[in-house]
Amino acid sequence: MDSAASHDLEKPLLVDDLPVLKRRSHARDVHILSCAFLLIFLAFGATQNLESTLITEKNLGTTSLGILYLSFAFFSLVASSVVRALGSKNSLILGTTGYWLFIAAHLKPTWCIMVPVSLYLGFASAIIWVEQGTYLTAAARSHARDNGLHEGTIIGNFNGEFWGMFACRQFVGNLLPLVLLRGGTEGNQSDTTLLFTVFLCSMTLGTILMCFLNKRDDEEEKDPHNAESLSLYASLSSLSKSIVAPMFDVRMVLIIPLMAYTGLQQAFVWAEFTKYIVSPMLGVSGVGGAMAVYGAFDAACSLTAGRLTSGLKSITLIVSGGAFVQAVIFLWLLLCYSPSTGILGTINLLIMAALLGIGDGVFNTQLSALIGIFFKDDTEGAFAQLKVWQCSAVALIFFISPYISLQAMLVLMLSAICLSYAAFVYLSQQGEKALSLQVQVQVQAQVRDVCT
Repeated sequence: MDSAASHDLEKPLLVDDLPVLKRRSHARDVHILSCAFLLIFLAFGATQNLESTLITEKNLGTTSLGILYLSFAFFSLVASSVVRALGSKNSLILGTTGYWLFIAAHLKPTWCIMVPVSLYLGFASAIIWVEQGTYLTAAARSHARDNGLHEGTIIGNFNGEFWGMFACRQFVGNLLPLVLLRGGTEGNQSDTTLLFTVFLCSMTLGTILMCFLNKRDDEEEKDPHNAESLSLYASLSSLSKSIVAPMFDVRMVLIIPLMAYTGLQQAFVWAEFTKYIVSPMLGVSGVGGAMAVYGAFDAACSLTAGRLTSGLKSITLIVSGGAFVQAVIFLWLLLCYSPSTGILGTINLLIMAALLGIGDGVFNTQLSALIGIFFKDDTEGAFAQLKVWQCSAVALIFFISPYISLQAMLVLMLSAICLSYAAFVYLSQQGEKALSLQVQVQVQAQVRDVCT
């Protein structure tokens, strides 16, 4: 051994010489994504709440929303393939264009304008929402891996932050109609023009904010040697895998009823609750106030539920609470509720809005966390399935809303919540057993590695 090598061996090992594990926080992207969605959807959410009461000519408002969500459901079938081709950041930015055009169309809403814009917004919505779920889950997994944290907990925390901020759209967005629409139950043209102009400014800021996100594309998809990924056959194969393959997974079959119910309960609030419960008592401007309460409790519950999420057991308990709260509201409206004027009637209405918001906050955070836990191998395909079933349910409500009574709609909602909750409970029981078995196998493998 030469003298230099001997000197290196004799030199004491210092702490600075040890490799340092670099920790990287991915929370920045979650903050940006959450704020961008808030700015974009505070405008769209408030507009959607007013659609059935503000644009009443031949049911143009509800029909355009039905077309939108039917288009959303259809394009969700191909959204995962489009997202892979465009990349994460480009998909999110492209998705914002449909919402901007939809709000702009409300400056002069006609059938010739609203129908094609609604169709395009369905496409844009499918792109942005499939990528949102994939992007958020990827950020959570990267953050957990780079910082040595529990993946399920980080997924719950990130989803809690996002859905909490997203739910704030109902509070912030609906305060604007409350302030700007001064024309009684119908509003007037100058007020609505001002309102939608403010909404367009908010959406523009949200789109600009999207540009500051980091890209999160799979490195394998960027491989220049993988030319086969660009072929038509590979694209069709990927599309078939995203649409057909999940349907053969028992977990997906059991979670589909809950996916559909989340769409049903949201559309019930947007179309039925605002039209038959809020508007007759408080007018169009009052819809903004009631939905602001809905959004405030939705946001608070989303943040709380996300922080409490640590695994499948916690998800089961939280979803059970949300299902119970919403079932109570449906039974109240069906069996006990009678409109009353004055302070008591307003308080009852706001309590219902708050409880419906709590249920929505629960379902949004927990369903996203559930998908992140169960479908790690094909997150994009799983979130595409979520949007297909969710938006099909929303479209159903908007199309049938003008033709059935409130009582019939409540019976439909109660039936849906019972079916979806029963399927979810069975899924959680089977999933807990599977996850426990998986942990045991991993521990046994680690023990064998140590022994050998």
